[in-house]
Amino acid sequence: MDLTTSGGHVVDGTGQAAYAADDRVSVDRFPVEASHVMMFARAIGDPNPAYLEADEHGAILAPPTFVQASAQFDPDYGLRPTIGEPWFGSGREATGVPPAPGERTAGGLHAEQHYEYHRPVRVGDVLRVQARPGRSWDKEGRRGGTLSFSETITEYRTLDSELVVTARSVRVVTGSMPPSVSEPSSVSRPTSVSTPMVPE
Repeated sequence: MDLTTSGGHVVDGTGQAAYAADDRVSVDRFPVEASHVMMFARAIGDPNPAYLEADEHGAILAPPTFVQASAQFDPDYGLRPTIGEPWFGSGREATGVPPAPGERTAGGLHAEQHYEYHRPVRVGDVLRVQARPGRSWDKEGRRGGTLSFSETITEYRTLDSELVVTARSVRVVTGSMPPSVSEPSSVSRPTSVSTPMVPE
């Protein structure tokens, strides 16, 4: 499949979003440091002493989702605000950077995340991170419209190329709803009920 970048997304030859470019992390050097592991564990509320104290082999382990912190070592990671540059924001109506013309959404939904550990991540590891596109597929939504799914496969390897973790994320982008499914604009809903409902 021929992939090109368009408006923050990687699109295939049909113009459909294959995966979000902002999701792809490429890091040459991701050091796993004790203080970073400690702060990450505290941030997720996990008091497991394995993340603070060395085991009988002298190893301090990282929490299972710690590899996501590699994004902090990617200077081009698009989901992190950059000083002096507009940011797309968050929430129902993001601010800062409007979607590019022709984009169906501001970026879709992160629908799934999977990790395959080939061995534990340990303090002292230095990892390289490389992401690539995986499968992509479409399905019809229950209320109509097309749901476009795409995978990103991210590999975390040591500097000696030992594979430590394989991560697979799935993103879904919704297409427009058919007109027959959309609610007519003339339909109004009461905002409050002033009298109680009494059974007949």
